[in-house]
Amino acid sequence: MRSILFYIGPVPIRAYGLTLWIAIVVGLWRTVRAARRTDIKSEHVIDLVIYAVLGGVLSAHLTSILLDLRYYLSDPSAILNLWSSILSPSGGLRGLSFHGGLIGAIAITYVYTRRKKIPFLEMVDLLAPGLAIAYAITRVGCLLNGCCYGIPTHLPWAVRFHEDGGLTLPSHPTQIYGSLANILIYLGLVMITRKRRFTGQVFYSYLVMYSVYRFLVEFLRKGVTAEVVFAGVTQAQIVSIIGFAIFLSLIIVKLRRPAVHPSPKGRPHARVGRLPR
Repeated sequence: MRSILFYIGPVPIRAYGLTLWIAIVVGLWRTVRAARRTDIKSEHVIDLVIYAVLGGVLSAHLTSILLDLRYYLSDPSAILNLWSSILSPSGGLRGLSFHGGLIGAIAITYVYTRRKKIPFLEMVDLLAPGLAIAYAITRVGCLLNGCCYGIPTHLPWAVRFHEDGGLTLPSHPTQIYGSLANILIYLGLVMITRKRRFTGQVFYSYLVMYSVYRFLVEFLRKGVTAEVVFAGVTQAQIVSIIGFAIFLSLIIVKLRRPAVHPSPKGRPHARVGRLPR
């Protein structure tokens, strides 16, 4: 693993922080390009992504603190590590909760779209593919950082990670599984976008597919980098089950209705058009 990629003078440039910034830029670039063929202005996308990233990272960090309270109580200074990681790729993090960050980002998106009078579901449909590709990039940073790995395995692509001054047994590189899975999710969202039948379908589909991926990959992380809470399941698996049930149900209900909705400019009964790739 290579947690520190290189140095600029005395400043270490860390893999996770750098890939996080690359992921944000790539996801934003993709979304801005797509927004040019919609009624949503590019400047609104840029402003929202900045707010959502900052709020999402803060929410993810707060969630991580709650889930790992014993560690942070023993070392309260670790809470402040968040800010160096946001401001510079030289910073380091103990970890971020993706589910916590997603909830925070969605909340900020809802408030922003209400204030700007932009249809919330149109906006999140536009953002979802960029989020998937950004997640795929960030997981590469997790691999280089040596976090979020899986259980021991004898598979030929097993990787040994640094842990407590030594090395783990050859283990599943679940970070790479996550990257590959989210590239597939991105491609799936592109296909769904082409034949979108209702506003929100792309976003709901993202949450369903992410929930499936996360539920399955947690079996390979369970007891190593994912804590079992009860009945042999992890916290992320519980959230994934709930999210999958809710958003798959919404998709099924919506698909049974006529594919019409009020347009962003208020025209009644404008047919749902497909979003750009």
